[in-house]
Order: sequence, then structure tokens, then C-alpha cells
Amino acid sequence: MNKDAAVPFSICAAQAGDEGAIVALLRELADYERASGFALTEVAVLRDLIGENRVAHCDLVFVGDAPAAIVVWFSVYRSFGAARGLCVEDLYFRPAFRRQGLGAKLLARLAKMAPADDGFLEWRVLDWNGKAMAFYEELGARVVDDWVTYRLTGEDLERLAS
Repeated sequence: MNKDAAVPFSICAAQAGDEGAIVALLRELADYERASGFALTEVAVLRDLIGENRVAHCDLVFVGDAPAAIVVWFSVYRSFGAARGLCVEDLYFRPAFRRQGLGAKLLARLAKMAPADDGFLEWRVLDWNGKAMAFYEELGARVVDDWVTYRLTGEDLERLAS
């Protein structure tokens, strides 16, 4: 299908009962990204992505009854610019549902949810994922060149915390 064709779809916030689909979609993304250490469980999904005490939001795209895509996002604040925005942690479309215009529609939904005054929408992409980068640039997104991500985990995190 091409992206100009009308694809019947729905986008909705994840809710109780979606845990299996969420874990499956994010496991597929982890496999695609060649990530190791996938530890997400349905219990963690209920705790972290669904309900009042969630730490991030999760939206699902359905084509008919089939879960086609997922986005996990959260609110962020950039103090220097006094700017509020949304940060996408995970964005994944199953291969059968790519190149149908749904990715742009999903990101457009998030763009509408970003604060209107000095708002922004941002995400990271792996440096080898040229197709994703080309898609994002077609939408008008630009690379932020001057930042490098650092992360502390495991024993290093524990040592610093002690």
C-alpha cells in the first residue's frame, strides 16, 4: 500500500488488557534494534505505562483489530529555553504496516499534544537507521548535533549512588 491510500486505523492510549501487545511490540523493536537485555514484562507495563501512576505514556495503533504500532513517550522540560515538550522513547511499526502514512499520522497526533507555546517534540534514532532518519527529515525534523547521550547502569550506578 502507498501512503496516499486510506488505511483504516485507530490510535488509542494503552489500557489494561493491552499488556501482551505492548510487550510483543516492544520486544520486536528491541530485536530490530539488536538490543540486549530486554526485561519488560506485563507487570512492568501495568506499573509503568498504564494507569494513574504511570511514568510514561503509551499509545497503540490498530489497523482493524491488529496491533500495528506503538509509541512510548513522556513530558520533558528544557530549562534554558523554558520550553515544555514531549520526548518519544520508543516508536515502532510492524513491517507490514510501514510506508502507509501511519507514522506521520502518529507523530502528528503527538505534535498536537505538545505544548503550543515554545513546545517541541523530540526523539533519538540509532545512527545506522537511515530509513528512519530520512522519514524524520521528510517531516521537517532536524538532527541535534551537539549532544551525546551518556548512561550509568548496574555497578557504576550503584557506586555513584552510595
